Amino acid sequence: MSLSMMEKQALKTDKSGWSPAIRAEFDHEAANPNPCVGSRLLSEDSRCRVWTITLKAGERIGFHRHVLDYFWTAVTPCRGRQHLMDGSTVEYTYAAGETRHESYGAGEYKVHDLENIGDADMIFMTVEFLDSANRPLPVPQDVRRAA
Repeated sequence: MSLSMMEKQALKTDKSGWSPAIRAEFDHEAANPNPCVGSRLLSEDSRCRVWTITLKAGERIGFHRHVLDYFWTAVTPCRGRQHLMDGSTVEYTYAAGETRHESYGAGEYKVHDLENIGDADMIFMTVEFLDSANRPLPVPQDVRRAA
């Protein structure tokens, strides 16, 4: 059975608005789509990309765009905050091993950020499937793992 974020209950949802800095960063991503759905691209072949996200307490990965079908797995138990493209801010807890699957039709996408609001490291693995309804966005060389 695969679960998506639609089935995940948020600890907190806030629609009161974002700070000017967060809004400006979101607007920048809209004009310059960020394909980096993780901190580092660990592996890529003709079928998939494997990413990792590692955030220390208080750290944040900025807005990024999901256009490909993918799944993520929380490696560590953690708490996170996300600013979502509908203007809301949500907070979640994640259990180690928790996995969620997402898919997008042609022209569909999701933009969000992720902040570690816990007191321990937050580690996620994300796998994107290149054979999806949308073309993969090009990934900058500097996020690729050194060979």
